[in-house]
Amino acid sequence: MTATLQKQPAPTPVPAPTSAEPARRRELRKSLVLAVGAVVSALALIASVTIGTAGVGFGDVLRSLQVSIFGGTISADFAPSYAVITQLRLPRVLLAFAAGAALSVSGVLMQGLLRNPLVSPFTLGVSPAAAFGAALVITLAGTNQLPVWATIAGAMIMALTVSAVVLGIATARRMAVATLLLLGIAMTQIFEALTSALQFTANENTLQAIIRWTFGSVNDATWSDVLIVGTLTVIAIPVTLFFSRDLNAIAFAGDDAARSFGVNVGPVRIGLITLAVVLAAVVVSFCGIIGFVGLVGPHIARLAIGADHRHLLPFAALSGGMLLLVADAVGRTVIAPAVVPVGIVVAFIGGPVFIYLILTRRNSLK
Repeated sequence: MTATLQKQPAPTPVPAPTSAEPARRRELRKSLVLAVGAVVSALALIASVTIGTAGVGFGDVLRSLQVSIFGGTISADFAPSYAVITQLRLPRVLLAFAAGAALSVSGVLMQGLLRNPLVSPFTLGVSPAAAFGAALVITLAGTNQLPVWATIAGAMIMALTVSAVVLGIATARRMAVATLLLLGIAMTQIFEALTSALQFTANENTLQAIIRWTFGSVNDATWSDVLIVGTLTVIAIPVTLFFSRDLNAIAFAGDDAARSFGVNVGPVRIGLITLAVVLAAVVVSFCGIIGFVGLVGPHIARLAIGADHRHLLPFAALSGGMLLLVADAVGRTVIAPAVVPVGIVVAFIGGPVFIYLILTRRNSLK
């Protein structure tokens, strides 16, 4: 008797994962991180409104938002809380978040375009120059009431001028980025000395106004401040995202390789650096010098979502906004009822965070 051998059916082949599948998973993860960051930021904004000496709760904030957006009547007992929320707290926290987002996006642009993780609006002298421009306008005005646009114009003109000088000298002399940073530090010292000279010669009222710029504060936030800074930030983020692929090519491959990819490096760099300077100058003109957000915010975002500017730019806006929001909340509570200016608090928060990033994640700074 012969044994009959039956041919077994071949097993169904399991397709090997393609390179597109991990890429899709990474994109999904980054989109999820962005979504979670947006939700956390929204909740943090509402929570920040409840912080302060006045007894305002989470429900009061939601009720005030509902009345402000959809309309409705306000009872006599709720009117004081409604006034505190809509006229004091909301403008403050929204300005803090918008200013932090603008500074962080400005830092991302400068770090990517100059290919150095230590570059920020402050280290290049942009923020001190903008503060000097604002202080100069305040000093020249004396006791006259200034329109909002005058201070903004003074800050922006000085910031753009200094940026053009620093980057022009660096380009003409073909300076390395490290030398450019040293030039920026020199500019920072010069404009801080000029601002101190204005303080030394100013009268009491002018001196108080100038000191506000050197400390950095959102204490006197108004809805017009929120409208200008917030609108500029909301417009800037889609514009930067439109050039995110060009920014990736310049940051990761260098100018020559980026040109081979079809990137018009010169106009892209000039345009985006101008946008970064305008963002920093407008924030300084409303909030004063807030130095660490433009440096630390981008690094926090890189650790969370990676270095691809398509995701880094929006998440850096969220991380910068959250950093300044937390700093403002700490400043309002640490020695309440006195308020510590946000520029001082953010240096205490941002400094240790940056040291931690350097010591624990050195590769992220390369």
